[in-house]
Amino acid sequence: MVMPDKARYVYLYLPSVEDKQRWQTLADEAGVPLSKFVIEVVESTLAENTEFKPRGEMVKEMGQLRSENKTLKDELKLKNIVLDKYEGELKRYRSEAFLEDKFDGVRKYNKELVAILKNGGVMDSYKLLGELGIDPGEAELVKAISRQLEGLEGFGLISSTQRGWKWVG
Repeated sequence: MVMPDKARYVYLYLPSVEDKQRWQTLADEAGVPLSKFVIEVVESTLAENTEFKPRGEMVKEMGQLRSENKTLKDELKLKNIVLDKYEGELKRYRSEAFLEDKFDGVRKYNKELVAILKNGGVMDSYKLLGELGIDPGEAELVKAISRQLEGLEGFGLISSTQRGWKWVG
């Protein structure tokens, strides 16, 4: 019989008897003694994570990552607000030509509007505004879209039906 080498012993004090029993149950289910079970779990963890860090360090790092994540979320939220504002201004700028009654020059129709009308069968005005991302409460933008629709109808590219606008062009 081989005599145990006392230099290889590790004494482990678990937080509770329940924890020890849980580990023992897992070892029994795996069909190995508790010591071999603990060795396997520790070795597999070390093999997966070549940079082993103590729990306290991991908790600290996780706190820093959460803080960084919150900062990035706040930054993204702010940038999205600014982007929405710029997109709204761009829509208003592009629709200015349709808002002026006595406009001289070339009017560019909204490419998105034309693409939506070409793709869909019949599109009612509210659904069309939703597809364009325009709030029905934005009177100037709604007016500009209405004038574009009237212009497209005047060119014979769309027709107005009871259910909405239809591309015929």
